[in-house]
Amino acid sequence: MRARLAGALAPVLALIPVPAFAAALEGEAQRQPINWVAIAMFVAFVGLTLWITKAAAARTRTASDFYTAGGGISGFQNGLAMAGDYMSAASFLGISAQIFTDGYDGLIYSTGFLVGWPILLFLMAERLRNLGRFTFADVASYRFAQPPVRSFAAVSTLLVVSFYLIAQMVGAGQLIKLLFGLPYAVAVVIVGALMMLYVLFGGMRATTWVQIIKAVLLLGGASFMALMVLAQFGFSLEALFARAVEVKSAAAQAAGATPTEAAEKGRAIMAPGGFIKDPVSAISFGLALMLGTAGLPHILMRFFTVPDAKEARKSVLWATGWIGYFYILTFIIGFGAIILVGTDAGYKMADGTLRGGGNMAAIHLAHAVGGNAFLGFISAVAFATILAVVAGLTLSAASAVSHDLYATVLKHGRANSADELRVSRITTLALGALAVLLGLVFEKQNVAFMVSLAFALAASGNFPVLILSLLWSGCTTRGAAWGGTIGLLTAFILTLLSPAVWTTTFGLGPAPFPYSSAAIFSVPAGFIAIWLISRLDRSPRAAIDKAGYPAQRVRAETGIGAFAASDH
Repeated sequence: MRARLAGALAPVLALIPVPAFAAALEGEAQRQPINWVAIAMFVAFVGLTLWITKAAAARTRTASDFYTAGGGISGFQNGLAMAGDYMSAASFLGISAQIFTDGYDGLIYSTGFLVGWPILLFLMAERLRNLGRFTFADVASYRFAQPPVRSFAAVSTLLVVSFYLIAQMVGAGQLIKLLFGLPYAVAVVIVGALMMLYVLFGGMRATTWVQIIKAVLLLGGASFMALMVLAQFGFSLEALFARAVEVKSAAAQAAGATPTEAAEKGRAIMAPGGFIKDPVSAISFGLALMLGTAGLPHILMRFFTVPDAKEARKSVLWATGWIGYFYILTFIIGFGAIILVGTDAGYKMADGTLRGGGNMAAIHLAHAVGGNAFLGFISAVAFATILAVVAGLTLSAASAVSHDLYATVLKHGRANSADELRVSRITTLALGALAVLLGLVFEKQNVAFMVSLAFALAASGNFPVLILSLLWSGCTTRGAAWGGTIGLLTAFILTLLSPAVWTTTFGLGPAPFPYSSAAIFSVPAGFIAIWLISRLDRSPRAAIDKAGYPAQRVRAETGIGAFAASDH
């Protein structure tokens, strides 16, 4: 086991830039003293999850076990695991940090992240489970020629997962730097190593149970934080918001604003426009968050872990409830941080910024309401949040490479289970290295915003292909493959040209694309391209694609012929 671990970590350690490590070590003097309570809880959680991984590894013998836990997870368990997969570092750290900074405007994340779930419940859950086996490409390519659609799906999955991974690695690095006394670069390597352990040896079964445990801990910890904040204001939201306005007004006046200007800045946190300043960006941002949910590969993959379509619907229903409740809590936590963290100089650096970075508002609030012990608990839970989500992301990307590209496109469906698992594990090692590098490059970004870029890619590529292949009989192989690629590339290119990447990350000056999200342009581009190419397609393959729709619809609606759960 020790030799396998050393071999697994070698590629990651080899790819870490030495200057990045040196820069991290130079910043040692700025870090906080070691939090031993946090470390104890962190070690306990990691020990528990590694034990789960060991137990799961003994039961992971086939590709079905590795990708979907044999399809034997119940609807309630899968709903909790979905919630655990979805309530990421972006949700817990990023949304609360955005509300801490901009107030009401941060609610666009909570609303956008949540409203995509009814689309999954009413339009997709049952059809996905009945048509698919391991990945969403099984569904998207059901009646089409396999290589073009699966190749698109694999590339799309890798792009979405890469952007999503950035947020998790940045959140983990900042958290450990703040609380455990480790350099940022070392923290990122630790997350990458643990992520690989979970996926390499435990597969979907271990990942599911890590996500369930993490969801329970996070919901419990966030509930306690919100209750403790509300208790200080007589459980009155009005009093909470009024005090937050006063705090922001006082901060503005202290910074040199006139009383009138300060009062206006204070009231601004209860109105839109502070974070997203133009209607195009607001609509585009909301569109990406809403439709992106239904195109996230690691969420779609979870539909194949349940025995049948009924349990798939239950999964989404439970997940929607838990996630909606959690996002209500993040709003209270964000405003609580404005009052309890924003007014305490102990949580700030000399220049007025938060210790540990802008994403740490919720972590400091945990200390403000519960002392060192609760800070230790929440930091361990936040770390668990990141590990669980990273494991799910890695598993979905590894399955896209091994199942969609290797087994189906390269081997034409003739790959054996052992070879497929070997390719999946090699991909996991490569993704671990990639995750560490991305975490180092994007250290300064708000983690919720980085996830929103992943949502824009998913909404522009995966979502149009899935919806039109499921619901439109006229969709063809060329339409799905080329139209989906056009939507994906439009989103990817405009994202690279946006202020968040072009200006903030790479420092290349004013961004050529002025809006914060590309979705308002790229989502229609994807849909229109699929429709137009399919309509113009007169190839023999197009006739086969269209003729296959009635059989696909029967299976999608009834489940006749759907893959059953494995026997164990």
